[in-house]
Amino acid sequence: MTASKILLLIIDGVGDRPCDCLGGKTPLQAAHMPNLDELAKTGICGIMDPVAPGIRAGSDTSHLSLLGYPPQQYYTGRGPLEAAGCGIQMEPGMIGFRANYATLDDAGNVIDRRAGRISDTTEISAAIRDGIDLSKYGVSIQFEPGTGHRAALALKGKGLSAAVSSNDPKETGIPPKTIHPEGKETPEAKFTAEVCNEFCRQAAEILKNHPVNLARKAAGQNPANIVLIRGSGAMGVYEPFGERHGLSGSVVAAAALIAGIGSSVGLRRVPVNPDTPLAEQVALVRQEFATQDFVLFNIKNADEYGHDGKAMEKKEFLEQIDKELRPLMEMPDLMIAVCGDHSTPCTIKEHSADPVPLIIRGDGARIDHVSSYDEISCAAGALCRIRGGDLMPILLDLIDKTHKYGA
Repeated sequence: MTASKILLLIIDGVGDRPCDCLGGKTPLQAAHMPNLDELAKTGICGIMDPVAPGIRAGSDTSHLSLLGYPPQQYYTGRGPLEAAGCGIQMEPGMIGFRANYATLDDAGNVIDRRAGRISDTTEISAAIRDGIDLSKYGVSIQFEPGTGHRAALALKGKGLSAAVSSNDPKETGIPPKTIHPEGKETPEAKFTAEVCNEFCRQAAEILKNHPVNLARKAAGQNPANIVLIRGSGAMGVYEPFGERHGLSGSVVAAAALIAGIGSSVGLRRVPVNPDTPLAEQVALVRQEFATQDFVLFNIKNADEYGHDGKAMEKKEFLEQIDKELRPLMEMPDLMIAVCGDHSTPCTIKEHSADPVPLIIRGDGARIDHVSSYDEISCAAGALCRIRGGDLMPILLDLIDKTHKYGA
């Protein structure tokens, strides 16, 4: 008997390095995770370079790789994928940007790149979307809020280029930057930089005296009075997931980027947000398998703790994840792959090129002698060391969805 459906569970930033506060163990090694350990015991394990050995993968390039879309061929920048994840209908050739609200002081310097971690930007985002006029350039915009202080911008029109810089100074105490062409200064890049600078100027005017910001200032909170844009990219063309792999599929992910990647390749997006309890997200994943062959399930917060250098909190969150996995483990006819999209060691607070641990468990998968899910134990598994682009072919073969190569 073989399984016929696939769950790809990606614990964002799961890999780590030894942490002094955990007695020289990684958060995975220190965590009590009976369910993940059971998956390791009943499956086949290994370690995986999400893109390639020595490459510090971003969440965007790694997810493309894990879904079977070589990033060297398909990746055009994070912006259009983030825009798609915020609900913008991206078309090939549209230019997308990541965006976030920030705070300028009276001297015009950025004093808070997250605008006091503002939690709801629906109203001010609508004001920007409805109030900005770039018609003199022949350009239209789509602008949508993301989670918290985040948002996304898309430009549509003739003569646009993604080869432009950001206005984000990436530090506080200095003014926003002027956007300019990057690389070779083409007429298209120069035109797009002018359009972007005008967008930012008009957005600042709209936000300056918006009632939401006046109320925030009155309450002693930092106003969201500037939009910072970065990560420009032209929307690419993706072969639909169903045609590429012969499977119907869904994406369950609170991160807009991951939801955008999924929807860009043709996966059905299941709306969740960072506040959706893990148990509810698991229930939604189970529900999707009533009609879908494949579900990409991304769980985010371990990555955030890695970026913040909080090893103990990362360990505890991994234990929370483990507690919620049992309903997925009890589903019949399911091939489960558990991995990370990259490592985010608490010691460096950034993505690293360390390979991530991988489990594949389901009817038909060979079982090795690994009994724990962590970076070192899985390295002894029978899968050995693979690349992210190998994962979908392996999973498809295990559910008998591949064809013979040769006679």
